[in-house]
Amino acid sequence: MSDKFRLTLAQLNPTVGALEANADKARAAWAEAKAAGADMIAFPEMFITGYQLQDLVRKSAFAIDVQRVLEALSADCADGPAIGIGGPWPGPDKPFNAYFILQNGKVTAQVLKQHLPNYNVFDEKRYYHAGTPQGPVSVGGVRIGIPICEDCWFEDVAETLEETGAEFLLVPNGSPYHRNKMGIRQAVTVSRVIETGLPLLYLNLVGGQDDQLFDGASFALNPGGALALQMNSFEQELRHVDMIRGPDGWRVEDGEKVSLPDEWESDYRAMVMSVRDYLGKTGFKKVVLGLSGGIDSAIVATIASDALGPDNVRCVMLPSEYTSTASLEDAAEIATNLGCRLDTVPIGGPRAAVTEALSDLFAGTSPDVAEENIQSRLRGVILMALSNKFGEMLLTTGNKSEVAVGYATIYGDMAGGYNPIKDMYKTRVFETCRWRNANHRPWMMGSAGEVIPPRVIDKPPTAELRHDQKDEDSLPPYEVLDVILEMLIDREASVADIVAMGYARETVKKVEHLLYISEYKRFQSAPGARLTEKAFWLDRRYPIANRWRDNGD
Repeated sequence: MSDKFRLTLAQLNPTVGALEANADKARAAWAEAKAAGADMIAFPEMFITGYQLQDLVRKSAFAIDVQRVLEALSADCADGPAIGIGGPWPGPDKPFNAYFILQNGKVTAQVLKQHLPNYNVFDEKRYYHAGTPQGPVSVGGVRIGIPICEDCWFEDVAETLEETGAEFLLVPNGSPYHRNKMGIRQAVTVSRVIETGLPLLYLNLVGGQDDQLFDGASFALNPGGALALQMNSFEQELRHVDMIRGPDGWRVEDGEKVSLPDEWESDYRAMVMSVRDYLGKTGFKKVVLGLSGGIDSAIVATIASDALGPDNVRCVMLPSEYTSTASLEDAAEIATNLGCRLDTVPIGGPRAAVTEALSDLFAGTSPDVAEENIQSRLRGVILMALSNKFGEMLLTTGNKSEVAVGYATIYGDMAGGYNPIKDMYKTRVFETCRWRNANHRPWMMGSAGEVIPPRVIDKPPTAELRHDQKDEDSLPPYEVLDVILEMLIDREASVADIVAMGYARETVKKVEHLLYISEYKRFQSAPGARLTEKAFWLDRRYPIANRWRDNGD
């Protein structure tokens, strides 16, 4: 029996439903592993299909196709390292979340996930059967314990594997990103290592899938919890890892330990990756967005430029009589700094036509939010026309604070296909703009330097839908609003809890009311990058028609 085992960790980016493309990516990685003398190459959870599959996994035709592709991959990779790869395994009425071992041209083992997560973005009990306890699998005479993702969070699976002869643990994951997630992963895996005394290799997906982002950041731990290997976050990477057997069992030979980015860089890179992958995986190459001269559209244009390159970003200024000269100048400066195209389409003519068309029906009424929203909806019409005409996906630009309280016009500035900043509160948008102005990385395709003028960051936010309008005319200051929203949404705090923090009950109740009555808007809003554990969509699911309110007593 060999005292050395070379395992290639394939931290790669699959596409949901692209079975042949995912298999081809696996073949190419396997060829590299073979050339490097690997005994096995491991891919993450559900790699062959992409993740998460949602109800797609329940289609019988899809299940048949998955098995066909797996069999072909196994046959094509018979004369080299074994393959570990995730995918669904058919069950009696719904499948299992499985991890397949491919050796000598056939599938020699299936490991079935036992603990099915059913919280936050996960709903796996709807889609999968839970597996029963299993022992390790044998590859080249080495017994490998494979807890699939959530199975690593429960001590029973790892302990059973250790008790039945596992010599090290390989944990294939589809673990989505949220801010500061790595500390949680490391705490859990160190516990498993200490409990079992076995080395552990944690292998994660990388890439964007709808709102979810997989950050990679795979790593390896030796007995005692010492870090032996740290792979990059947000990057595809193959890493050949040598396991050495000594008197005390297997150890991971020390490898490169990269430094991981802080939470500001991680969030920003997550948003960039989300745009790049959402477009790439849905077939778009270019984007269009309304550039108002404000901070939200400025950061979205910057994210898009960093994701796709400035040549693939069209910015459109849509001025009305309420648009200030400063906004026109700021939009032009942002586009120039980024190197993006800027088109200007005044909405005065279309607005006059709509006003005339509605004049009889609106006669005797005073101008109010209805007239203001016409402006926003006309901008949406024009931007969607450009999107349709030129095949450019429309990006929306509403931050989490606005999305939370409904300070956005449905069918207007909410129109579009994707929102990179949907899960970023306004106060974090300000800081993210400052961070991006001060930092540039090789993975950014946009310009370096101060791309967002300080005046854009510092000026009072406004929608410019009437003379001298400011966001604070309708909302509390963002430094107050965001604290209240974070307590209500991210921490599910009560009104009394927030009042006890020193905030006025009337203000808290107003924010709570706006949050609940805006649910219908969020239900129809574009998907966006998930940065927290309480992003709007799968993390937070509230009824639209809802009369309950917290009395705050």
